[in-house]
Amino acid sequence: MLRYNIIPFLLLLFSEISMAQKTSLHLIDKLATSETKALYKNLYTLSQKHILFGHQHATEYGHGWSGEEGRSDVRSVTGSHPAVIGVDFSGLSGRSQNEIEKTKTLLRKTITDTYNRGGVTTVSWHFNNPLSPGGFYWIDTVSKASVKYLIPGGEYHNTYKEILNSIADFVKSVKGKDGEPVPMIFRPFHEFDGYWFWWGRNHCTTDDFVSLWKFTVSYLRDSMQVHNLVYAFSPDNLFSSEEEFLERYPGNEWVDMVGMDNYGDFGRYGEYDLEAGYKKLKIVSDFARRNAKLAAFTETGLESIPKKDWWTAVLLKTLKRGDLQLCYVLVWRNDTKSTTHYYAPFPGHVSEKDFILFFNDPFTLFESDLKNIYK
Repeated sequence: MLRYNIIPFLLLLFSEISMAQKTSLHLIDKLATSETKALYKNLYTLSQKHILFGHQHATEYGHGWSGEEGRSDVRSVTGSHPAVIGVDFSGLSGRSQNEIEKTKTLLRKTITDTYNRGGVTTVSWHFNNPLSPGGFYWIDTVSKASVKYLIPGGEYHNTYKEILNSIADFVKSVKGKDGEPVPMIFRPFHEFDGYWFWWGRNHCTTDDFVSLWKFTVSYLRDSMQVHNLVYAFSPDNLFSSEEEFLERYPGNEWVDMVGMDNYGDFGRYGEYDLEAGYKKLKIVSDFARRNAKLAAFTETGLESIPKKDWWTAVLLKTLKRGDLQLCYVLVWRNDTKSTTHYYAPFPGHVSEKDFILFFNDPFTLFESDLKNIYK
């Protein structure tokens, strides 16, 4: 009888020891700056009991305003900026040099201000197709399946290197108040499992996508000596198993953080499948813990937020359910002019009171809650 009782105990013990060994986190960049290493480790520590709240373009513009110093819609409601602020590298290529320089100036200020206040920056890259018109979206009549031309051996590989040179120069130019490079979570080629971007699964092979990812990381890190990036891998929600989630995964030596973008299961088009949303987050979280990676809910939200208790009854309820360990959740942007395209509340919005409950929950962290995250 004793033998059968002790075996489950020993299995559990060995499992916990194995998990503890595997959670020795380290960045894939061995030369990462001290601030970047500290951010990575602190995000992991905080994720064990909390989650940071993020909002895309939060301080650049909001519902009915743009470019106002110190403002965000989230701060107008809660008194604090989001803990994580999303920006985009979309304006750093495919435009006139004058436009690119203006974009760099504004973007540099946004990222630096966030860092100096103690907040975190995550960077998406709506990368305009360098070989055809149509921007970053796939348009059947004009878009070119460009990935195979940009990777090593491709006809336009040098063109891609020139683009990455510009990205690298910019990233290295963003300095904190003491002259240190500002850490950023870099999330290139997101939602690659969909068809809507030119780097999506319908427009390149798995091998070509993995080659693009590996070259991007190695060129920035090793050739251009960029050492202040955390590299995040984030498909959309078009998976239902870990095998599907990892279909285009380049390997642990090429990724620091895994995540997921998911609007569909959380109310888009008026439909909810919270059970599916939770299970997908669990796949991401479980994989991260087994492989010593950070996990995040890299994009979500409900456009216009018509459900007045969406923050607590949908988002918070899901995030606090089960055994999830996610370092941040980010909702999408608030457009300046549109009366419907926004994902965070503003004063007077129907979900404002519920968002304050979300803000006050000890589980969620905003910028005012962060202390020395870079030390």
